[in-house]
Amino acid sequence: MSAGIALFSGNHLHLSEVDFMEKELRISEHPVLDFSPGDKVQFWFEGEPVTGYLGEPVAAALHAAGIRVLRYSRRLHRPRGFYCAIGNCSECLVEIDGEPNVRSCITPLAEGMRIRRQAGEGRAIADS
Repeated sequence: MSAGIALFSGNHLHLSEVDFMEKELRISEHPVLDFSPGDKVQFWFEGEPVTGYLGEPVAAALHAAGIRVLRYSRRLHRPRGFYCAIGNCSECLVEIDGEPNVRSCITPLAEGMRIRRQAGEGRAIADS
């Protein structure tokens, strides 16, 4: 696995030699908090298999898998993602197992969940 080097050029950040499929995007050690992951589980995002840890927030599992866009805004169709992480905003709304408008930042991950991006006010993108 490559080490990954971040280079700044003007206002842009360039990553070189990073294999995102191998890079772990989770906090594994913290000086105050304990991170004891649950069992590894498989779930589905946009029809593709993804792995995460049982009970972790869905948004955290998606973020760790490199998935940043969770939905698109209703009016201007702008990408939205993981923001407040406490269930107060509506930036992380997704469709889980056919139910729209689920706050992925406070919903625990479970084996076999089927998650889709959401467009606007609760229609999955494929339905719009």
